[in-house]
Amino acid sequence: MSNTPNLLEQQDGFSSDYEAENPIVSALDLSSDAEVRVRLEALHPADFSDFVEELTDAQRATLIERAPELITGELLAELDDDVVEDVLLLLEPHLIANALTELDSDDVTQIMEEMEDAQREDVLGAMQPLERAEVEASLAFDDETIGRLMQREFVSAPEFWTVGDTLDHMRETGEDLPDVFYNVYVVDPRLRPIGYVPLSKLIRKSRTTTLASLMKEKLVTIDQNLDQEDAAYLFEKYHLISAPVVNADGRMVGMMTVDDILEIIQDENKEDILALAGVSEAGITDTAFETVKSRAPWLLINLGTAILASLVIARFDYAIEQIVALAVLMPIVASMGGNAGTQALTVAVRGLSERDLTSATAWRAIRREGVSALIIGIIFAVAMAGIAYVWFKDWRLAGVAFAAMIINHVLAGLAGILIPLGLKRAGADPAVSSSVFVTTVTDVVGFAAFLGFAALILL
Repeated sequence: MSNTPNLLEQQDGFSSDYEAENPIVSALDLSSDAEVRVRLEALHPADFSDFVEELTDAQRATLIERAPELITGELLAELDDDVVEDVLLLLEPHLIANALTELDSDDVTQIMEEMEDAQREDVLGAMQPLERAEVEASLAFDDETIGRLMQREFVSAPEFWTVGDTLDHMRETGEDLPDVFYNVYVVDPRLRPIGYVPLSKLIRKSRTTTLASLMKEKLVTIDQNLDQEDAAYLFEKYHLISAPVVNADGRMVGMMTVDDILEIIQDENKEDILALAGVSEAGITDTAFETVKSRAPWLLINLGTAILASLVIARFDYAIEQIVALAVLMPIVASMGGNAGTQALTVAVRGLSERDLTSATAWRAIRREGVSALIIGIIFAVAMAGIAYVWFKDWRLAGVAFAAMIINHVLAGLAGILIPLGLKRAGADPAVSSSVFVTTVTDVVGFAAFLGFAALILL
């Protein structure tokens, strides 16, 4: 009987056995190293990587000491970046080089990026010359460019080849083919892609059919120096499964597939979400000091903006001393404006990342946010005025709250879209720094409008 957990028993999460004990920990209790290997080699690499990530540093070291052959290239590719960096430090260079031979070039490059310079040189020295040259060529590109991320293995053929020629070629060079591919790219004599034939079409045609009669000519190519976020946009826009990567001469040098692009999209979205909150991802191996180091600078900036808002309040301290109700109501005005600004900001940053918000659509988006903010401001201004009157029985105070709420909502909505647009135009990342500026605007405007009107009308 299989030892695989019943999936029906895990609909609400992992099974109790999965949570109760890490199979690697129990396997390490066995006295025989051979038994450790037998127990663990049946695990799927994705599951094995999850269990490795749960281990302590000492347990990982014990696992590698007793069964180093279990640390395969496929496992290294599945591990979290922080964990794979620690695991690599425990492996001999020749073991890493052997493990990397199992992988496609894009996965090899990703793992090599996690190494220290000295270790990387040792591993490169243990590789075959051709493999080493390919890795060094990938690492020569800037980080997060397609040249570094692309898969250098691909299948190409001239247009005069037949289906039979292509299939025979793939059988003869089977070990050099990528593990997963979807298209055969048709190239001209200078190796420039001119079309492609999907594998699904290729295998259904007779051996004598030429590729020229099968190929689709509407081909989207990706420059090797293109940023990964721009490449992800092309895949999403044109609904691509894979795409050829070309150099400055238009010659095909690699390909990108949808599984790699999906990972890029997830990483970019996660990065934007964390940036909006002013934090970085807390890795499994991060210490408390590293977490504090990444978060404290943004909190320091927020402290400065909070002091600026407090200076506005201090400017009207005489009004608050005479009318205590102002101290009760002013946080509501600022808080509502802050939330409205955050909503507009989130939509704007998302629109910029997906290329929906461009210079051509910016004015329409600004007008939409301004009108929406005005309508929402009026709705909640009426509610706020009613609450102020019921609470303090003062129509003038209710009028102050009404006016301040509208002004703060309108400016919050406009700030939520204008600030990220301005930062984008200036070359800054709007996801990282927009929230600080928007919060400052809503706090300062909210307090200044409310207390300013109060000082003019009530005193």
